[in-house]
Amino acid sequence: MPTPMVYHAKAQSTYKPPLIANENAFLGDVDSSDSYNPDKPISAGFYRLEKGTPLTYEYSYDEMKIILEGEYEISDETGQKVTALPGDVFHFPKGSKITFTTPSYGLAFFTGQRAKGVL
Repeated sequence: MPTPMVYHAKAQSTYKPPLIANENAFLGDVDSSDSYNPDKPISAGFYRLEKGTPLTYEYSYDEMKIILEGEYEISDETGQKVTALPGDVFHFPKGSKITFTTPSYGLAFFTGQRAKGVL
């Protein structure tokens, strides 16, 4: 029997990710394939950063992110630094150490090769 599709209406405007770090970094999984594909799960959700403390994160999984709103300054341990704006897409390979900051706020959609809730 096929697995039915899952629909999250207006998730970009209605889903509020929980605080995960500092006073200004919010991230939450909207959905995951881990319940029916535990060997190779993917999870997806939203990341919001507000002006304040930069967040540095070392990825233990592969992730891709698309900027939806606002602006991020994103840099890595190689010295590469990008001003990220809506429509920009990023790939953070497993092992990457990435620093996120923003002059105001940013909202991004992500999908990562990991189980739901694993950060």
